[in-house]
Amino acid sequence: MSTFNKVILLGNLTRDPEVRYTPKGTAVTEIGMALNRVYTAENGEKREEVTFVDVTLWGRTAEIAGEYLKKGRPVFIEGRLQLDTWDDKQSGQKRSKLKVVADSMQLIGGRAGGGSGGGGAEPEEAAGAPRSSGSRGASAPPPKVADVEPDDDEIPF
Repeated sequence: MSTFNKVILLGNLTRDPEVRYTPKGTAVTEIGMALNRVYTAENGEKREEVTFVDVTLWGRTAEIAGEYLKKGRPVFIEGRLQLDTWDDKQSGQKRSKLKVVADSMQLIGGRAGGGSGGGGAEPEEAAGAPRSSGSRGASAPPPKVADVEPDDDEIPF
């Protein structure tokens, strides 16, 4: 039997990303996302629920997240689910946590407080392939950028 493990998320960051490096030099960043869902209850009352998801980014994608993302910024993530398990040192109980490992990331919107124009614009998307320690030296220029923020009508879902 075949399996399929794909996650697509669009939400806001709950904290600033912090880039770390493995002993071999690969960048890794853990981000938290808040995903809002608005729905109407049976009594007609509008309600909102929030789901919090942890996402791990690797390689150049992790570095871009650390450079351009801040708490509250929207981001689009495609990735896969991964279950982490460990023994709690204090209680001795087995613990587990479901998280997302990103394959790709797209930055949504423009910089906070900045206008449109040349110079300091941000990249729109970044591929999530991990890099080896030898490839961190000379990096390619960032991808091209959009000069305008997308309208809600432009989002494909």
